[in-house]
Amino acid sequence: MTLDQKNSPKLLLGITGGLVAIIALFLAYQWFFATSNEILPEHEGVSLTVLSKSAPAAVKPAEPVTQADQTTIQLVDEKILKEAVPENESLAKEEVAKLEDIQSQLNEQEAMLKAQHADADDLIALKEEQIKLLEAQLAQKQ
Repeated sequence: MTLDQKNSPKLLLGITGGLVAIIALFLAYQWFFATSNEILPEHEGVSLTVLSKSAPAAVKPAEPVTQADQTTIQLVDEKILKEAVPENESLAKEEVAKLEDIQSQLNEQEAMLKAQHADADDLIALKEEQIKLLEAQLAQKQ
């Protein structure tokens, strides 16, 4: 190629257009084949209680949550507890390490959920206080 052909605006425009088309095709592929259902991964063994979607949005703090409003998610498969320990020592150590990792993840998740629960309780108390103050202001204006 000569120097004029290398510096041609048509060539530069064609290369840029090709790269943009490749990027657009890649993004379209990702968009079309992305999963829209983002579900928590199923872990083995421990169950976690979660409010179902049918639960009312505005639940009073004093109102007890009934069993009908809850569903359980199986986090750890029960069969893992009943399986025999491998006789090979390295496989047994690997299995123990895997189970310890799962347990540490569950402990971290439990701590995070407890912290979120405490934060939610604090927010509810603050909102109740704010409502009382607004009711007092409204009563004063009337």
